[in-house]
Amino acid sequence: MNRLKTLTTLLLCTIALQVFSQKKKSDIDIDKLIKQMSIEEKAGQMTQIDLGIVCVGDICVLKNPQTLDINKLTTAIAKYHIGSILNVGCGSGTISLPNWQKIIETLDQTNKKLSAHQVPILYGIDAIHGANYTMGATLFPQEIGQAATWNTSLVKRANEITAYETRASGIPWNFSPVLDLGRQPLWSRFFETYGEDVYLAKSMTKAAINGMQGNDVGSPYKVAACMKHFLGYSVPLSGKDRTPVWISDRELREYFLPTFQTAINEGARTVMINSGELNGSPVHANYDILTKLLRDELGFKGVAVTDWEDIYKLVNTHHVAATKKEAVRMAIMAGIDMSMTPNDYEFTELLVQLVKEGTIPESRLDLSVKRILQLKKDLGLFDQMKYPSTLYPQFGSKENAEVSYQLASESITLLKNKNNTLPLQNEKVLVCGPGANSINYLNGAWTHTWQGVDARYNTPNKLTIIQALEKYKKDNIVYAEGSTIDSLTNIEECMAKAKSVDKIIICLTELPSAEIPGNIDDLSLPLAQENLVKQLQTLNKPIILVMCFNRPRIIKNIIDKSDAIVYAYLPSDEGGRAITDILYGNTNPSGKLPFTYPANVNDFDHYDRKAADEQSNVGTANGYNPAFEFGQGLSYTTFEYSNFTISNSKLNDFDSVFVKVTVKNTGTRTGKEVVQLYYKDLVASITPSSKKLTGFQKINLAAGQSQEVTFVVLKSDLSFINKELNRVTEKGEFELFIQNNKQLIYVN
Repeated sequence: MNRLKTLTTLLLCTIALQVFSQKKKSDIDIDKLIKQMSIEEKAGQMTQIDLGIVCVGDICVLKNPQTLDINKLTTAIAKYHIGSILNVGCGSGTISLPNWQKIIETLDQTNKKLSAHQVPILYGIDAIHGANYTMGATLFPQEIGQAATWNTSLVKRANEITAYETRASGIPWNFSPVLDLGRQPLWSRFFETYGEDVYLAKSMTKAAINGMQGNDVGSPYKVAACMKHFLGYSVPLSGKDRTPVWISDRELREYFLPTFQTAINEGARTVMINSGELNGSPVHANYDILTKLLRDELGFKGVAVTDWEDIYKLVNTHHVAATKKEAVRMAIMAGIDMSMTPNDYEFTELLVQLVKEGTIPESRLDLSVKRILQLKKDLGLFDQMKYPSTLYPQFGSKENAEVSYQLASESITLLKNKNNTLPLQNEKVLVCGPGANSINYLNGAWTHTWQGVDARYNTPNKLTIIQALEKYKKDNIVYAEGSTIDSLTNIEECMAKAKSVDKIIICLTELPSAEIPGNIDDLSLPLAQENLVKQLQTLNKPIILVMCFNRPRIIKNIIDKSDAIVYAYLPSDEGGRAITDILYGNTNPSGKLPFTYPANVNDFDHYDRKAADEQSNVGTANGYNPAFEFGQGLSYTTFEYSNFTISNSKLNDFDSVFVKVTVKNTGTRTGKEVVQLYYKDLVASITPSSKKLTGFQKINLAAGQSQEVTFVVLKSDLSFINKELNRVTEKGEFELFIQNNKQLIYVN
């Protein structure tokens, strides 16, 4: 009966999809429509408000569940002609799927009654790691964990599901992915990045954009992606969010531009602008960045939206404008299309004033409105604002959860395994530490609420680490609860219970947080957690660290006191299950670090360091000495590399070099290996990096199995940005290498 029901549902879904796909797309003439619109209507299209403005209750104390206030909504549409709404309402949490659909339907119906030109409202949401503001949606590991899989197919699939479940909510616009490069580990949004390397991040970017948008962004199963935050947001000098960034033009193009260029090449439809200042200029007022670079050079044709209140911040934070009116003028003339206002209509009123007094030409509004209307048309919103729930039978399904589980499993990175401490067998194990029994600590921020700390909204029946361990092997698990992130309230209980076990698992973590609330002064692990490890280590029993961090916390003082280290990043709802299967060997770990794990506070050298970074001021010690290197990650099996060959030793403009290597699983169990190809430019006009990634493949090998892996290297793959800000590949010798296998080639 269940199978028949499933088949019937799928058949109805297929029929419904065929009906919608065959429906004529709106043939609305955008240019003609713009000519019919008033200045007020155009300014409204460029306005994005928070849901809280049009809901019952105070803007930040909304009725639960969120309910639209028709009088407020009438004001927004009839008076201000608003073009976009975002969020769940300031300070509010996750919304149920039926309530989302009711909200979107009410918006649509009210708008059709009140809007003179029937221009649909574009809804946007921060679906950062799944449709995290819809109850019951599938949540995935945060981006840093996705990058650790080194599996672009899996990342693409996760983004397909995110798009599917976001669109099921009636929302066609996702403020994701974050394309800022993670090269400042202190930064509170480090976990939202794809890591420190340009090539890896570009690969993940391509997968994410294709997963979200596909070939038809107007599909009922796709959403418009939003690449963010353009440009240079992720490396504040102080490490604190939204504080000044200083990046040379050459470094900006070498490291921070390529992910955005990749996203544009893949058809990303929208971009969100960097909230901070870059080299002394707030990006929201920077014409050189927003128009000359983004539009003229990179060829971006989509919608540029601000971040939260960022036009107003030109006055009250950056002090480059004396009034909000001047701030609006600066931002619009710099290249902003839509203002995330979000809690009032002052932007709209000021923009109208500026146009009517001739300070901003109406033609400038026409340019932005055309981009906005084109996006709405391409999303199919003129035809259909939302689709029936019957079109989404896989929403929050077990099948989607299994993709999340697989992503978490392939992200988890084994950094140390002394004397084969792992996998566990039938030993008796103590589990303790502040991260042992919290779904929130597995998910991190942007989970049901902005900061992700409210357990009321957690998805039911998802397992914490201790719950998953007890479900798998309850008789072997001893749990000592009570530790917090910053205090050792149960050390006596831990010590007492540890005496009767064979091994000890300590779950280290930090409080979920994002943006300014996530600012910390340094990367040191809270002392209480460090002391917990040190005291339990005195019992001389194997110590296993399981770490779920927003960013790499310094564990220098406890690395030697641990026997195994499992880094799980922020693995999300299926993380407890995935961690358990890694610990017990049901899954062979295959994650690799997407960043260099620092050994010391403020020691932030990256893997693609310069030769000068390897110098030292003390004795003969190596100046580059991280706790763990980029690309590092252990397995429960072993791999051997041999037969490293290149097709030719010279590379010309239109040639390519085929690089081949044979990888053999020399261990006793099946395992996945990430084959990583690097290069080194031996002499260059800009000091070359010690190594740079230029290719990777993740392969799966049974015990004893071998596979030949092939990479294709083009001349452009060996390029860099020179002092004239041009991308070039200079003549000379290059070294290609995979592990210890090396070959020289000469580039003409």
